[in-house]
Amino acid sequence: MKRLLIILTLCVGCIFTADAQSTFTQRLQQSNQGEGKVTVKQSKEIDDLINGSTNGTSSSQSQTTISRKQQEKEQTATKQDKKDIKNIIGQSETRDSIDVSDSAEDNHKKVMRGYKVNGYRVQVFAGGNSRNDRIKAERIGSEIKSLFPDVPVYVHFYSPRWICRMGNYRTYEEAHEVLNRVKNLGYQSAIIVKGKITVQYQ
Repeated sequence: MKRLLIILTLCVGCIFTADAQSTFTQRLQQSNQGEGKVTVKQSKEIDDLINGSTNGTSSSQSQTTISRKQQEKEQTATKQDKKDIKNIIGQSETRDSIDVSDSAEDNHKKVMRGYKVNGYRVQVFAGGNSRNDRIKAERIGSEIKSLFPDVPVYVHFYSPRWICRMGNYRTYEEAHEVLNRVKNLGYQSAIIVKGKITVQYQ
C-alpha cells in the first residue's frame, strides 16, 4: 500500500513538473478535444517577459530593452503632451480674461487686465460640444467683434457646450440695452447671463 502511495505521489509530481516546464503560452495554445484553439502571436521580448527566459541573461537584457523602449515612449509622449498643452493654451481662452481680436494687424488674443466682480454679459450663442459648434461660436464671436469693436467678446467651452458672450456690464440695464441691439442685428437667441465679469483697473 505504501508503494502504491509513493508511486502515485511520484506520478502526480512528474505530471506537475512536466506541466511547469511548458510555458504559459504553450499551455494556452494546447488543443484539447471539444475546446477551441488559441493562437498567440507576439514578439520575443514579450514572450520572454510572459513565459520567463530559459537563461537569466537574455531575460534581463529583454527587460532592459523593454524598459528603455518604455522610457523612450514616455519621453515622446511627454514631449507630445507639452506640445498639445502649448497648442491648447495658444488656441483656447482662459475664462473671463481673453478678448477676441479680429483686426488684420493684431490677430492674436489680448489679455484684459482687471479684477472680477459680479455683473452681466450678453450670451450671443450657445451650442453643443462638437467641432462645428466650436467653429460656429468662433465665427459668431468674430462677427460680434466686427460689429462692436470696443466690446470684449469671449468664446469659451463651458462643459458641455461652446458659448459666445460679449461685454462686461455692471448693471442689468446696460446689458439689456446691448441685448436689444444684438437682437435687432439678427441674433434672436441672445440672452443676458449673470456671472463674474472683468472690470479694468482705473
